[in-house]
Amino acid sequence: MTTPTDPPNHFDEDVAATYDADVTAMSMPGVLGPAVELLAGLAGDGAALELAVGTGRVALPLAARGVAVHGIELSEAMVARLRAKDPEGTVGVTVGDMTTTRVPGAFRVAYLVFNTVANVTTQEGQVACFRNAAAHLEPGGCFVVENGVPQLQRLPVGERFVPFEVTPEHLGFDEYDVVTQQMWSHHYRPRDGRHATVPFRYAWPAELDLMAQLAGLRLRDRWAGFDQSPFTATSPSHVSVWEKPGR
Repeated sequence: MTTPTDPPNHFDEDVAATYDADVTAMSMPGVLGPAVELLAGLAGDGAALELAVGTGRVALPLAARGVAVHGIELSEAMVARLRAKDPEGTVGVTVGDMTTTRVPGAFRVAYLVFNTVANVTTQEGQVACFRNAAAHLEPGGCFVVENGVPQLQRLPVGERFVPFEVTPEHLGFDEYDVVTQQMWSHHYRPRDGRHATVPFRYAWPAELDLMAQLAGLRLRDRWAGFDQSPFTATSPSHVSVWEKPGR
C-alpha cells in the first residue's frame, strides 16, 4: 500500500511496457559497451550495486561479464521486465527506494546511470542517495553517476523550455524552473498518441561533488561520457566517479 511517505513511482506498468523500446538508442553497442567496460573495470573481482536497476539495460550485460550484480528498484513493473529477461536470476533485485533501501554485503562499485539521480526531486533526497550508495561501498570502492548538465545556457531570459529531441517518433522538451532547480521532461509520441511528463531536480556537477563530500566520498574522475572523453564547458552530460577512502 502506498503511503504519503513513499516516493512517487513514475515508471508504472504503462511506462514499463514500452520502456525498452523507448530507450533502444541507449542500448546500442556504441553507447552501452563503454558503460559496461568502465563499470566492469571498476568492479574487478568485487560486486556491483545498481541504484534504479530498471529493466536491466546495464545490469544484465555487466553480469554477463562475470560481475556479481545486485539492483535496487522502486518500480515492481520494471522489475518484472528484468526478471522476464533474466529467468535464472543472475541479477539480484531488491524492491525499494534507492535513497534508503539497504541490501546485505559490501560492493566494489555502486552506480546510477541515465540521469536517474535527477528523478529524486529534492536536494535532501539526492544527498540521501549519495549517503546510501557510500554506505554500501567497501573501502576504496567507487560511486559512478551519469547525469546531464543543466542546459541553462540555451535558455533566453524568461524562457523555460529546451527541446532535446524532435523527430517524427518523439518530441522531447525539458522545462526548467531556475528558481527552484525543478525541471520536467515532456515526451510526446505522435504516431501512437502517447505522452508523459516526468519531474526532475537538476544539479550542477559541483553540487553533486558536495553531496559526495557529505557522504564521505572524494572525486576521482569526471568525463563527458562513459567513453572517457574530456569533460568541458560545453559537455551536455558527465560521468563522475567518487571514491570511498580507506583501501
